[in-house]
Amino acid sequence: MSPGAAPAGQEAVQPLGVAAIGYAFMGRAHSHAWRNVSAFFDVPGIEQKVLVGRHAEEVAEAAAKYGWAESATDWREVIVRDDVHIVDICAPGWLHAEIAVAALEAGKHVLVEKPLANTLAEAERMAEAAAAARRRGIASMVGFTYRRVPALAYAKQLIAAGRLGTVRQVRASYLQDWLADEDAPMTWRLRKETAGSGALGDIASHAIDQVQYLLDDTVTGASGRLHTFVGRRPGPDGPEDVTVDDAAWATLSLASGAIASIEVSRIATGKKNSLRIEVYGSDGALAFDLERPGELEFLDATAPPEEAGFRRIVVTEPGHPYMAAWWPQGHMIGWEHAFTHQARDFLAAIRDGAAPTPSFEDGLQVQRVLAAIEESAAAKSATVHL
Repeated sequence: MSPGAAPAGQEAVQPLGVAAIGYAFMGRAHSHAWRNVSAFFDVPGIEQKVLVGRHAEEVAEAAAKYGWAESATDWREVIVRDDVHIVDICAPGWLHAEIAVAALEAGKHVLVEKPLANTLAEAERMAEAAAAARRRGIASMVGFTYRRVPALAYAKQLIAAGRLGTVRQVRASYLQDWLADEDAPMTWRLRKETAGSGALGDIASHAIDQVQYLLDDTVTGASGRLHTFVGRRPGPDGPEDVTVDDAAWATLSLASGAIASIEVSRIATGKKNSLRIEVYGSDGALAFDLERPGELEFLDATAPPEEAGFRRIVVTEPGHPYMAAWWPQGHMIGWEHAFTHQARDFLAAIRDGAAPTPSFEDGLQVQRVLAAIEESAAAKSATVHL
């Protein structure tokens, strides 16, 4: 009996072979998701076939630790293997377009980390490849993982149900401090040729995606500013120039008429990983902070003035998005669980023949906004229309 075959009279179901490209921070998070998703969710069977990286010894060690059957150093050989059905791209942004387009053309389902690409041109090419592949039944998705945080998924439900009335204003900030120390060493994330941009692409992409996702809306105009506070960092051969931004600010106009303000920084002292989102409507408001991922603040402005005020919702009930799969009520889940939810949604879409979201087109739209902010910053914060 061939692998995945079922007994006579039953439908054959072949496990989906997964290959992950990249084994550092994101590769580790995605590996955790692939390793655990079938234990908590009803999804098609998968096999962690191969983990790919540049350094043979290091990727072999990571593969053994993270549950992969084998390791490899040449992604081009891996994506054409018959036992690989899903290619999960966790490599740096400058590699996304080449790998994703090749994998889609090879007939593989593709999940790629955000942002979709380093440039608008690359993102457009990836979206075109995804559209062509979709016509052949091949799925693709971009990893804006915070869509899968239960509190944010529940916030979207509240907004869609009209609990906030007409949304007028959104404030979104993503603040980190891992570069607050000016002696923090140089990395590929601080070079434009490898990272594309700094805080803008790295974390503003999440904030922008959340604004559009939560409101089911589209950015139509942007005014922005970028700034690099520490222009040189210690490198292996001496000080090196930082060629990307440390922080970014933007004001966004949306098709609905709502206005969103965005602030992101990787030098915000004391902020470890604070994605904070505040949404203000005619009938209510809500707020979320990733440093308290299991909580949502909600205000019902239609209540009597004597009852006015934000209340804390602990998002651990079985009726909250994704939570029925986990622990009893009141038991928190963490940052890593959103990646498991992402794997669950991608596998379910493949099984059901549905188009997973966020799509490469969604990723392209975020890329357009990022490009508009860069263009605006170069033009003294003039508004750029999308």
